[in-house]
Amino acid sequence: MGKITGFLEFDRKIEQYAPVKERVKNYKEFTIPMKEAALKEQGARCMDCGIPFCHSGCPLGNLIPDFNDAVYRGKWEKAAEILHATNNFPEFTGRLCPAPCEEACVLGINEDPVAIENIEKNIVETAFKNGWIVANPPINRTGKKVAVIGSGPAGLATAQQLNRAGHLVTVFERDEKPGGLLRYGIPDFKMEKHVIDRRVKVLEEEGIEFKCGIHVGKDIKATELKNDYDALVLTGGATVRRSLPIKGADLKGVVQAMDFLGQNNRRVDGIKDLGEEILAADKDVVVIGGGDTGSDCIGTSIRQGAKSVSNFEIMPMATTDRPEEQPWPFWPMRLRTSSSHKEGAERFFSISTKEFIGDDKGNLKGLITSEVEWIKEPGKRPSLKEVEGTEKEWKCELALLALGFTGSEMTIADQLGLETDPRTTIKATTTDYMSNVPGIFVAGDQRRGQSLIVWAISEGRQAAHHVDAFLMGESNLPLKGEGDLPRI
Repeated sequence: MGKITGFLEFDRKIEQYAPVKERVKNYKEFTIPMKEAALKEQGARCMDCGIPFCHSGCPLGNLIPDFNDAVYRGKWEKAAEILHATNNFPEFTGRLCPAPCEEACVLGINEDPVAIENIEKNIVETAFKNGWIVANPPINRTGKKVAVIGSGPAGLATAQQLNRAGHLVTVFERDEKPGGLLRYGIPDFKMEKHVIDRRVKVLEEEGIEFKCGIHVGKDIKATELKNDYDALVLTGGATVRRSLPIKGADLKGVVQAMDFLGQNNRRVDGIKDLGEEILAADKDVVVIGGGDTGSDCIGTSIRQGAKSVSNFEIMPMATTDRPEEQPWPFWPMRLRTSSSHKEGAERFFSISTKEFIGDDKGNLKGLITSEVEWIKEPGKRPSLKEVEGTEKEWKCELALLALGFTGSEMTIADQLGLETDPRTTIKATTTDYMSNVPGIFVAGDQRRGQSLIVWAISEGRQAAHHVDAFLMGESNLPLKGEGDLPRI
């Protein structure tokens, strides 16, 4: 694959960032594109592995060595076909995926892994630039109607696959525009929204209908859709946010991260009616939660003009190296420093928030924390213990809760009589992605719980296969890692 000695000759390189002082002035993407020659060198680093473990690391089963080889040889259109054979939306994953494929890269055992995600992004952007990605509607229609509820990556993937099979697909979205958290959650500086718009335009031209501003379960009963369509696919995501049940949690200024991020997406989009504004400007901001959502809150707060930004993580500071108990090719819980972290936030680990402090008008003015330690005992889960004498008060006018999600809203499940698990995700196995009610399928976070964008697309593709088989008796739609035509 690629150049046989490429991994010996070339070091790993990825797109660089615009300087911090420049990029925090706006919400535009700030990566600096690499030259084609440099990208070919990165493709050349892909080794001729006996077993390419990157395949197993990728939930989509992307044909990674194949498109790396095509890039090295300058065959960009072929690379785009290979990439789209297993991934409907590489422009999303190429920007937002944490790249489990790279952690499984064989070269990564003792060197820096191949820059797979960066190559992926450049392949799809080259394809759009050259007009290779165009609408390819199905030649024949089956007459079967399918409703997809939710237009995040799982819903979009489900819709495109079922449309390719010839079914009439309608996507219902409660927000103003399609995209789910891609549009109202992911900051514009990580992915500008025209990236979603150009793909949705292709999907519409292929025959998919989008009905936005309709909250299924509230604006229209789910039972009505069940009666009107031959199959339903629920891809609404895990939308129930974790709270922090401590004193003062109801103060004005204690805000869920997705409320803050989604509102800012709408602000950047030019929407004027935002309701009660949530702004970090001139405030001491504390972001509670050390994951990707917390990082997004940091970058957004800095761009809004926060006075200071602190990031609290209850877990201990991880190492930058792979932990011994998480050997290759498994995903390692190592310290990850995002571009937002480098823009001016201070990070604190092994810290727990005990109480929010308010003024006499109900506004947040500070919080109290203590340091914690994790006690490990053989055969038991680690337990949390507060370190005595470490209580500290912090000034804070805006606390952003980036604590993840616990499950999905129950309205649709209740209306349709669907079985759920204790996390309130809807029960459906990967055997056929069908719920306990025939004809109702579930994919993405609404089925598996909070997860990655690449898993959402994978689940959408696989659910579509089973929906097609349910409607037609059999399906030619691919499953994980199988080729797919039309490819672009």
